[in-house]
Amino acid sequence: MSKYFQPEIETAPVEQLRAIQDERLVKTVKHVYENVALYRERMDAAGIKPEDITCAADLYKLPFTYKQDLRDTYPYGMMAVPMTDVVELHASSGTTGKQIVVGYTQNDLDVWADIVARQLYAIGADKDDYVHVSYGYGLFTGGFGLHLGAQRIGATTIPVSSGNTTRQITILKDFGSTVLCCTPSYALYIGETLEQMGLSPDDISLKAGIFGAEPWTEGMRKDIEKKLGLKAYDIYGLTEIMGPGVAFECEEQTGMHVNEDHFIVEIIDPDTGEVLPEGAEGEIVFSCISKEAFPLLRYRTRDIGVLTRKKCSCGRTFIKMSKPRGRTDDMLIIRGVNVFPSQIETVLTQLGYSANYQLIVDRVNNTDTLEVRVEMTPEMFSDAVRNISAKESEIREALKSLLGLSAKVKLVEPQTIERSIGKAVRVIDNRKLHD
Repeated sequence: MSKYFQPEIETAPVEQLRAIQDERLVKTVKHVYENVALYRERMDAAGIKPEDITCAADLYKLPFTYKQDLRDTYPYGMMAVPMTDVVELHASSGTTGKQIVVGYTQNDLDVWADIVARQLYAIGADKDDYVHVSYGYGLFTGGFGLHLGAQRIGATTIPVSSGNTTRQITILKDFGSTVLCCTPSYALYIGETLEQMGLSPDDISLKAGIFGAEPWTEGMRKDIEKKLGLKAYDIYGLTEIMGPGVAFECEEQTGMHVNEDHFIVEIIDPDTGEVLPEGAEGEIVFSCISKEAFPLLRYRTRDIGVLTRKKCSCGRTFIKMSKPRGRTDDMLIIRGVNVFPSQIETVLTQLGYSANYQLIVDRVNNTDTLEVRVEMTPEMFSDAVRNISAKESEIREALKSLLGLSAKVKLVEPQTIERSIGKAVRVIDNRKLHD
């Protein structure tokens, strides 16, 4: 079988890829200028007309797009087609609890299926495989992205979604799942549960796994591979750009190929916005050049990484990006969920607490944990212990409702969280994400 889903694109000469990018960028710039008020206003303010963009080399002339722009235009202000052409909506959380809403035309969904199919072929999957999707389904893009790609290659798709780990293992065993798709921390948890059930990788049929939506290390990769008896691959995506499949790992596992016929990637200096040369570390910026419903241009991801055109042994000519090496802002990714300290602060202040709190993030048994320590007011502190327990429970429920994530909540005595001169230390991240 071929290891390429669309060999004519995946192994195209770089000059051909550039020609595709030139043509599609010019078309997309005209499309957003005519249909998205924010882009028209930004370009007019910068004195740029669509005809000023003649090729991908002109991309730097365009203004950046920021996550805040997507909040400010909530829910449909960034759509570049009438809502009657939008066949699916997805969303990701924002700092205020207001979601970022993205839309897809049927063609956008077809492209999404294609780019995920490319990764499935890259890891050796085909129509004979059973693809077990344990990413969450719903507004989160993870489940649906892998589902579309698995169906596109004709594989037997098993939409298990997340949770109920013993049931997951029963399905892995009984259904003969060969490819597992989930977050890396959940993959490890499945591996540990397998062991606790007295089973080994020999009792299941997995050969490969596609793991993304949160940071993970090479050490974690080796651990997953050992516990589940498979080869573990990385996938990259953002809801705002498409979802999983924007970039994918091949058998070489030395970075992720960006699907350059659909996305142009740049590395910029996060402080100056200057485009940096290949090999320099900086902020990753994406432009969509084939999307119809929601084509973002020069979207600042806040992820830090490096690009390289070094020849890859897999034969693909797409540029490669490193695993993101951190973020330029304060967003935490916990069990694949985007969490902002300001979201938690909003909940606490709404419930009458002061803004003296601290988030302790850790990784226990390969699963991310979040503890929220909150200072009580002197009046609260004088309450009976049973009231304190009820208050902790109230905060826990409010956080779960907003984030979709369980957190441990601990109310502490007034004045016990260390004060800081200047910026408060809100987050203590004890996860060891660098091997």
